[in-house]
Amino acid sequence: MTGYGKAEAQLKTGKLTVEIRTLNAKSADINIKTSLLPKDKDIPVRKMLADRLQRGTIDFFLTLEAAGADSVRPINTEALKAYYNQVLQLRQDLPGFTAPGDEANSELLASLLRLPDVVDAKKADAISEEDWPAVEAAIDEALDHLQQFRSQEGAVLYKDVTGRVQTILSLYDEVEKLEGERIETVKAKLLKNLEELAQKPDPARFEQELIFYLEKYDINEEKVRLRQHCRYFMETIDNEPNPGKKLGFIIQEMGREINTTGSKANHAGIQRLVVRMKDELEKIREQSMNIL
Repeated sequence: MTGYGKAEAQLKTGKLTVEIRTLNAKSADINIKTSLLPKDKDIPVRKMLADRLQRGTIDFFLTLEAAGADSVRPINTEALKAYYNQVLQLRQDLPGFTAPGDEANSELLASLLRLPDVVDAKKADAISEEDWPAVEAAIDEALDHLQQFRSQEGAVLYKDVTGRVQTILSLYDEVEKLEGERIETVKAKLLKNLEELAQKPDPARFEQELIFYLEKYDINEEKVRLRQHCRYFMETIDNEPNPGKKLGFIIQEMGREINTTGSKANHAGIQRLVVRMKDELEKIREQSMNIL
């Protein structure tokens, strides 16, 4: 969802720059950060952004570089005089004040120019109805650039997350190779405990109890489900236009199977592989937050 797009439009009043920036978010959170946009265009622009960008924190900027004489903002002399006269009156009314000198007058003028309404700012009317087609075309162009940015980022994300899914599957293949060793380890541990108790079990009964014991630690179901989830992950990211939310749910299911495998492992080697799988899955989860 991260992206940036920029475009320009030449208006009669100057050069208009459109900038759009997006960050991760669960829904479309649109922020219009400009006073140039006419109020009647606010809703159409929001709809345009939501339709094209789907999700994310979307910041929309318009800036105008005025042309020629339009770049000079006129001074409202009437307002300036009114403020100045009020300041002079205060000087006369308040004891202890003297008439300002040349330097003080310069500072006073600079302060007065910063007061409200002294300098006219007619920038809000810069975009007229006549200008709107050019502005709309610039917004479309900025969106195209942003989508291109997203596509490039998406290709990198795709390669990263799908590679990590394959890594998880490879690690689970390693888990399978250790299953036979795990059974022997459990069997040896049980026999050792019986020897310490000076007990000699019936071989047939011992095998029955061993099978029952190992059934509680069987990870065949987790193995099958995890592989199904990984396959579903790949199908979703390959075939759906906006798979981000669904991938989040699939990742949760993958995590559940990996966690259950770890709780049933009872083997140091398998536990290490589970930790590595969790690490890969966490990186997939972080990256998936940026997928539409």
